[in-house]
Amino acid sequence: MDLTDLLKMGASAIQGNSDDATTGLDSSAITDALGSLLGGGSDGGIDLSSIVSGMSSGGGLSDIVGSWLGSGENMPISMDSITDLLGADKISEFASSLGLSEESAKGALADALPNVIDKATSGEGSIVEDMLAQVGGVDGAMGMIGKMFK
Repeated sequence: MDLTDLLKMGASAIQGNSDDATTGLDSSAITDALGSLLGGGSDGGIDLSSIVSGMSSGGGLSDIVGSWLGSGENMPISMDSITDLLGADKISEFASSLGLSEESAKGALADALPNVIDKATSGEGSIVEDMLAQVGGVDGAMGMIGKMFK
């Protein structure tokens, strides 16, 4: 699934959530806002490094985000935790770009992000598969990790 499809999927989830403030939003505007929020990856894709670095905030975020990266059930994230994960500045920018309150923005992102990250990191053609290919597969990645901890 390419980035555009992922962002459109996220936009659809935001439009379909229970917040009346998001149901009438233009899907292209949501897609653009999500792209700005999640973008920055070296390949023009989702910047997983910023999301993974946000896991160090504590509050069980590593377990939550880990569930999105894994192949099992995606754990939900609270609106407070979405702020811990992404940062208040990014939430504020996202809200402002769509004319939403920060509460609506946090709720929308808490609804959409688990599935967007899950789809981005699973299956053939995923971001993770592309990253592994760049470092020589699983063995290459394990070698790099081993060198970091020597």
